[in-house]
Amino acid sequence: MPESRLRKKKKRKTSSSAGGSTSADTPVKLGSGRWVVPTMCTLLLVGLAWIVVYYLAGADVPVMRRFGDWNLMIGMGAILLGLLTAMKWE
Repeated sequence: MPESRLRKKKKRKTSSSAGGSTSADTPVKLGSGRWVVPTMCTLLLVGLAWIVVYYLAGADVPVMRRFGDWNLMIGMGAILLGLLTAMKWE
């Protein structure tokens, strides 16, 4: 059986734009940074712990006593930031 002829690969031309030239050999960074997962977990756990401590011992903790019911907003805000950070996780 005859073999098909080998074709030479064409070289890609790099376009030099205002941002600089890009090369086909330049690796593209995929995934998220190393900080995303620890930050997400920390924010979720801190928010949960804040709300639990507020309900169990909020009257005995001086900082929480000053904030009053705003402690729920602080805890939920930390949880919301954790969820927003989770959107960066790939």
